[in-house]
Amino acid sequence: MSLPACPKCQSEYVYQDLSLLICPECSHEWDPKSDSDEDTVIVKDANGTLLAEGDKITVIKDLKIKGSSQVIKIGTKAVIRWIKDTKDHQLDCKVDGVGEMMVTAKFVKKA
Repeated sequence: MSLPACPKCQSEYVYQDLSLLICPECSHEWDPKSDSDEDTVIVKDANGTLLAEGDKITVIKDLKIKGSSQVIKIGTKAVIRWIKDTKDHQLDCKVDGVGEMMVTAKFVKKA
């Protein structure tokens, strides 16, 4: 059985995991049965749990805020407003006591 090339990077090294196809080169995951052309962004927390808009998360490491002397302390709770597909800051969150911030997914866990 031949699997299609990755729609994101055109890699031929695609493999199947349950109902999803996964590209090991760019980490793109997609469902070949879905007819939507829209790219759904898949973001995982530090434990590998999938995150979605509206999820409540907890910070697992003290985070310094760029351009400020403030620090987001470990255990601070936040709510994901929206998710975007970038390398550094994937989550736009409303952080308790700080306000709206962009946060990297590897420094949070789903609450």
